[in-house]
Amino acid sequence: MQLTGIHHLTAVSADAPGNVKFYTGPLGMRLVKKTVNQDDVSAYHLFYADGEASPGSDLTFFDFPTGPARHGNHEISRTGFRVSGQASLEWWKKRLSDAGVTTSGIAERDGRLTLDFTDPEGQRLSFVDDGGKGASHPWAKSPVPAEHQIRGLGPIVMTVPDLAPTDAVLTHVMNMTKLRDYAHPESNADRVHVYGMGEEGPQGELHVAVRPDLPPARQGAGSVHHVAFRSPDADYDAWAARLAELRVPNSGKVDRFWFRSLYFREPNGILFEIATDGPGFAVDEPADKLGEKLVLPPFLEARRTQIEAGLKPI
Repeated sequence: MQLTGIHHLTAVSADAPGNVKFYTGPLGMRLVKKTVNQDDVSAYHLFYADGEASPGSDLTFFDFPTGPARHGNHEISRTGFRVSGQASLEWWKKRLSDAGVTTSGIAERDGRLTLDFTDPEGQRLSFVDDGGKGASHPWAKSPVPAEHQIRGLGPIVMTVPDLAPTDAVLTHVMNMTKLRDYAHPESNADRVHVYGMGEEGPQGELHVAVRPDLPPARQGAGSVHHVAFRSPDADYDAWAARLAELRVPNSGKVDRFWFRSLYFREPNGILFEIATDGPGFAVDEPADKLGEKLVLPPFLEARRTQIEAGLKPI
């Protein structure tokens, strides 16, 4: 029973209109689902992905009225976007500069060329050269040419003060494999430990930075809420049973309608999710119309009038 890679990552925004403008504009992603947080229907839940809304390409946001995040320990600290080749990185560096976005410059990290930047709210992001390996699904309506579009997520970086308890969960509970480590780009004294799942490559990597001297992070706009890992649909029940058998405190089975989920916190307090690939975002609206209107799962549809009244238009 193996996880197959990153499923999605959910972050926090306090500016839904600005969020949509940035991720569909300069970044050229497709808004594939405009819905609400199922646990707090006063907040939007916005899903951006590739042209086919593929699992592993979803970056999502909860729209919460909150102040800016404080970055530090016990958090997901950087989200990778995969692109193909140095030419794409050079193209993105110019595009971001033209959009007024400051970048770090292209540098090699863990053997891959990488370009760091932040979104307007301070969300920490990177473009990572994946060498063009694996399938990609460009969106025909994107303002970004197909050859430069974001191919999917990965790697994801998290920061913790102590590796041992997190390592135990990743390797013994989640069946990830410890692959290698490298010097942290901001501190040569600290190491980043790479864990793999599924097929080899950044789409199946979780990078754990160990930074014992950092203060605790504080969640807010520009932070990450949780990271989700891909599970084949057929393994979902087995993952639920495994968490129960190993006595890992968790949410129990949660049906999100577009996928099914299990939530739990790893020992350093970061929220993890195991999510199924199916049934997918086209289960309730045509594939060519994704993201064009507010969509609610069936169990919230009866409350549509009330929910829409509580949302600010985007």
